Amino acid sequence: MNTVIKIFIFLLFSQILSAQTNFEKGMEKAFKLWQENKTDEAENMFERISNAETDQWLPHYYIAQINSLKSWGEKDEKVLKAQLDKAQEHINSAMSISKENPEILVMQAQVLTNWVAFDGRTYGMKYGGKIAELYSKAYTIAPKNPRVVFGKAEWGMGSAKYFGQDTKPYCAEIEKSIELFTNFKPESDLHPNWGKERAEQVVNSCKE
Repeated sequence: MNTVIKIFIFLLFSQILSAQTNFEKGMEKAFKLWQENKTDEAENMFERISNAETDQWLPHYYIAQINSLKSWGEKDEKVLKAQLDKAQEHINSAMSISKENPEILVMQAQVLTNWVAFDGRTYGMKYGGKIAELYSKAYTIAPKNPRVVFGKAEWGMGSAKYFGQDTKPYCAEIEKSIELFTNFKPESDLHPNWGKERAEQVVNSCKE
């Protein structure tokens, strides 16, 4: 009987390790495609992974990020809406898998900011308060996460500029985020680890 149980446990762990390995290999392949500027292929790969690995939030997160990044500067509202609707769909899926996740909250804020950047008059009033709320919630959960600190400060800086207020306090917060980026260790090589270069660019603009 003990032998049968041991064999069962061995097979179970083997299946788990094999599934994890396949997930990691797929994600690494998607990242490689993305790094090679094969964005559509990378997005398709993340989609296949998300369909196969229904308990993993990361592929949904990266699909949302790709569509958010593609949307900066997009002038065609139909194209923008298709991309941001897709991003939102996958953010919703990610949130259903991993609740109260600061990384997903930041990505949600980014997607709403895409709308504000496209048409501030229409979407600033609609989403401004929600974006600030998302960053505040993420900060409450993870005050030392560099993307949370940077995103919260950058949004605050943009709002301050719009209303003609002093931006120096936000510059200090962004400098703080750079230190956090330097010391940040993601949970794995697959987890979000972006933002430092953008934070450094914003800090340099503070000095101009």
